[in-house]
Amino acid sequence: MANKHYTRWLLKMPLGFLFIAAGIVAIIYPVYNRPDEEWMIRGGISIAGFIIGLIFLGSAFIHKVKSDLIKRGRPRYKIIEEDEEEEE
Repeated sequence: MANKHYTRWLLKMPLGFLFIAAGIVAIIYPVYNRPDEEWMIRGGISIAGFIIGLIFLGSAFIHKVKSDLIKRGRPRYKIIEEDEEEEE
């Protein structure tokens, strides 16, 4: 059975790539077609799509790391105090 972080990663990773691809296509579109008066709106939409894609990819990366940590069963932190006591 998959944990909730794995399912969130599986959903957010393709969405992130989709938004980034849409943002890049929206940036490249005016290069091949002559831009009209609404170039500011199209530029804003393309930048927003690209940034939303980066946010989804960042969130997917975090969920992937959490999913891997749960699968391994390791603690998420190390106890540093024990190392300091052993040195003394």
